Amino acid sequence: MSLHVALNHKTLYDYDRSVALGPQVVRLRPAPHSRTPVLSYALKIEPEGYFLNWQQDPHSNYLARIVYPDPVERFHIEVDLVADMVVFNPFDFFLEPEFEQFPFAYEADVKPDLEPYLQTEVVGPRVKEWIAAARQRTAVPTVDYLVDLNRRLQADVGYVIRMEPGIQSPEQTLTLRSGSCRDSAWLLVQILRHLGIASRFASGYLIQLTPDVESLDGPSGTDKDFTDLHAWCEAYVPGAGWIGLDPTSGLLAGEGHIPLACAPHPTSAAPITGMVGECETAFRHEMRVTRILETPRVTKPYSDGQWQAIDEFGHELDKELAANDVRLTIGGEPTFVGIDDPDAAEWNTAATGPTKRARAVDLIQRLKKRHAPDGLLHFGQGKWYPGEQLPRWAFSLYWRRDGKPFWSQHDRVAQETEDYAPTVEQAHSLLAGIAMRLEASPDAITDVYEDPWHFIDQERKLPENLDAATNELDDPMERDRMARVFERGLGKPVGCLLPLQRWNAADKTRRWRSEPWSTRSGKLFLLPGDSPVGFRLPLPSLPHIAPLEYPYIISSDPTAERGELPVPEARHQPFLRGQAGEGSAESPQTIVGQAPVGDGGAVRAALAVEPRNGRLCIFMPPVTELEDYLDLVAAIEDV
Repeated sequence: MSLHVALNHKTLYDYDRSVALGPQVVRLRPAPHSRTPVLSYALKIEPEGYFLNWQQDPHSNYLARIVYPDPVERFHIEVDLVADMVVFNPFDFFLEPEFEQFPFAYEADVKPDLEPYLQTEVVGPRVKEWIAAARQRTAVPTVDYLVDLNRRLQADVGYVIRMEPGIQSPEQTLTLRSGSCRDSAWLLVQILRHLGIASRFASGYLIQLTPDVESLDGPSGTDKDFTDLHAWCEAYVPGAGWIGLDPTSGLLAGEGHIPLACAPHPTSAAPITGMVGECETAFRHEMRVTRILETPRVTKPYSDGQWQAIDEFGHELDKELAANDVRLTIGGEPTFVGIDDPDAAEWNTAATGPTKRARAVDLIQRLKKRHAPDGLLHFGQGKWYPGEQLPRWAFSLYWRRDGKPFWSQHDRVAQETEDYAPTVEQAHSLLAGIAMRLEASPDAITDVYEDPWHFIDQERKLPENLDAATNELDDPMERDRMARVFERGLGKPVGCLLPLQRWNAADKTRRWRSEPWSTRSGKLFLLPGDSPVGFRLPLPSLPHIAPLEYPYIISSDPTAERGELPVPEARHQPFLRGQAGEGSAESPQTIVGQAPVGDGGAVRAALAVEPRNGRLCIFMPPVTELEDYLDLVAAIEDV
């Protein structure tokens, strides 16, 4: 996944007369320790008639020493290089064990070599105050300390483009709270040396390319490719060598930092030095960077032209599939990881965690806003993995292909982060309104309870020195379940339900039917568990129905031809206005051509409402047709 760029740098001096030039020293060749691979390099000098010698200074920087024996009217320098912008990790090193914590002291055999990089200048009171605040008196991780020091200096000193020659003193930079890159770099060098860390001034090229994708947690960077001369600082830590610290950005030096010269003092790292005779000089400076090779990579697998060709081909393929009545479904499971703490267990091994559900709600809400503003959000159960006591939760988004609203009252959807403290009485009231809206009898609404015999038996098995509310069972889910039930009270309802099933009457109409449910105990006791009420209905305890008369719910054929979905009817609106009319709650339905089967009726599905996790949760009954589900959703929204 290579990305090669060509950098062109021109430095042009034009004189108003022929002048004598002293030896010119050019430091514009990438230094030997550059981590960015330089594939080719060329240095062009004008005019001709010069002598050029490549040398290395005491710090191993490459120098081009240029001598003109005769006077010249211009001095032009042009650099062309090709760099491979392969991404590298600036933290890819292991410190020597004795240097993993700061403060540290250099070993006696190394310190003499570092003496030029430990020499300090006299600094003013502002710099002394800044250093005193940064001085660490207890051991801290060295890398963390350097990163934080660099970041703090970036926050305290603003970047400005300064055309004046020379470098500000550290005291002046802190007083002004601004400076060019060379000013901030020299300030950081002095701070590090006063703290006992060997450091040097680095001059080089900075290449910044537009990112393939925008950043999620910070600035995305430049909006166009560019390059410029830049300055930063390098600190020496055994085990890592020279670590590049860029106080202008507050980051470590990366693949975009190409060092040209590094030295104890900025004057030894200047790009060009030399003497010139007395004259007037016109100075120009030109730099540009061009991408010359881009291979497919994860963040940019195709070029813009390739994407366009793929998109056009996809549209043509869609037309051909539609013409031949070929229907496709696409399944997949993209994996999302929280950017705040990607190494947390909830994003790697655990089924859930403290932030996963909140992040999922935010994601589904954003998808709804973008793709289906009038869609229906469904909060339900997901996959059930072997070895886990409960199925995982799953959020779904549904919308109508014809563009008509599926759910319009967005403010009625409860927020995950808010506890509304709902009650069973509120659940009962909501269910009564739904029953009236569906022209079903509210008298069929029944409260449901946890099975007392199950939990009494569980309590009986507890050790004598534990009670149900503060038990210390090994299974945390069983412990929480028992505590929750006994704190609420076994005699209090958990929620309520309305037996409800679509009925095909003899007059060819489809209506909703409800029947009261009864059991031998006189109450509806749920199956033990943690799932919502609708998953734990005591269907086996209801009156027996012969198999031939059982109201099975059989899903419609998914391959059958389907017409347009119906538009929600307005005939139910009198219920919302409190007006009685035909088919209202005062004149409940009459099922034509069907008689109840058994004492408890022939309805074996139910719509349930339960106060759960601080919200009123509605459990939808199974239905045979999508139109029935739409009718239920419309009824709930109307209440």
